[in-house]
Amino acid sequence: MMRWRWWGLAFVAVVAATTAVGCSDNESAAEREAKIREEAAKAVEKIKPELKEAGRDIKAAAEGAKEGWDKGGRKPLDLNTASADDFASLPGIGRSDAKRIIAGRPYRDRRELVSRKILTEAEYDRIREHVVVK
Repeated sequence: MMRWRWWGLAFVAVVAATTAVGCSDNESAAEREAKIREEAAKAVEKIKPELKEAGRDIKAAAEGAKEGWDKGGRKPLDLNTASADDFASLPGIGRSDAKRIIAGRPYRDRRELVSRKILTEAEYDRIREHVVVK
């Protein structure tokens, strides 16, 4: 939404520059085009920092939305108390993986899932934000 506002401002600046520059009848077409390019470059140069800031804001908002979507409002599962059904609901974890996780209890750290070869690094990466050890 903000991005369109900045592009709109840039467009208005370019149109204004074009109108102001194009009013003189004594100038050749090449001179008018050069002035238009120069004015457009100045207009874009002025709003470039604001566009960069807006881009960072948009990126942060998108990342926050993704995190919220991924978490889905669920609380992380405790490796020492969650059921096999709870574990099987995690991304990439099947019934056999859930049984291996339960058989490996107790855990002192969630990273033990990899160090004790219960899950692969890739499997762990998919669920690490969804599990805790209490």
